[in-house]
Amino acid sequence: MKLSLVLIVYRSDSSIAQEASKFCEEVLKAKNIKSNRIESNFHKDEIEKYFSNSESQPNIGIVLGGDGTFLKCANALADYDIPLLSINIGGNLGFLTQEKEFLFDKSFIEILENEEYLIDFRNRLNCNICIEGTSSEKKIIKSYNALNDFYFKSVEEDISPTNQIQIEIDNEKVNEYKGDGLIVSTTTGSTAYSMAAGGPIVHPSIDGMIINPICPMSLASRPIVIPNTSKVIIKPVKKSKGEIKLWTDGSKCMTIKKNYYCEIKKGKSPCKIIKFKKSTSYYNTLIKKLDWKGDLSPKNFKN
Repeated sequence: MKLSLVLIVYRSDSSIAQEASKFCEEVLKAKNIKSNRIESNFHKDEIEKYFSNSESQPNIGIVLGGDGTFLKCANALADYDIPLLSINIGGNLGFLTQEKEFLFDKSFIEILENEEYLIDFRNRLNCNICIEGTSSEKKIIKSYNALNDFYFKSVEEDISPTNQIQIEIDNEKVNEYKGDGLIVSTTTGSTAYSMAAGGPIVHPSIDGMIINPICPMSLASRPIVIPNTSKVIIKPVKKSKGEIKLWTDGSKCMTIKKNYYCEIKKGKSPCKIIKFKKSTSYYNTLIKKLDWKGDLSPKNFKN
């Protein structure tokens, strides 16, 4: 890959990530590659202003932080069609990031220049919040995107009342979930909140969508994996309190009132993630991050 301009985004509340961004800047400068550094605590209009004022579009974005930092950047930058290289600096699990050694031993430059990487296209979800009415024309009042998930929980923060949420799939009413809430996840997000709520781990190359109730009151309410070509409608049930809170990738969005509904579909633009061929495989990442047990050394496996 020919690099002429690189956008460096570093985790804003991390001094380690800030120092790493300066180190990254110096490494690029030594190779006569221009770069711009910004903190991850940005707003969408700042990104729009950056690209409108920039003479040329960055070849890639390098994200220094954990999965949370990357999720914000992915949703902000995916529409600009920029491949993103995420390096785990000060993060926790890091399912979406590369090991920090690639940065500090400066090998990431050679890997990029020699094209020893893959571009992993990760599907996102789009959620349109609409108002129910008599008109046949759909009125969209807000739209959000998510790389991991959308989830719906109680509006109340001091107490934890039961939510009752109706779900339709491809214009067919499927269920009413009663419990703490509901998660609609991509396969990328299957190792995030959905997994913590008892959902299945689904390989990110599978074109699916996971619907997972959070602590349902009925044991019959189970997670379900559906095609990501599906259209999912989420509505608060009117006989309950009638309002739920929408979250996207761990960030609070807005209250879904009793006359609103959410339409969730596959997003238009995927996120392009740079994966080094030398990096840890998906399954080894699961073994490492989830602390799976057993002797997994190569000597115990026969061809």
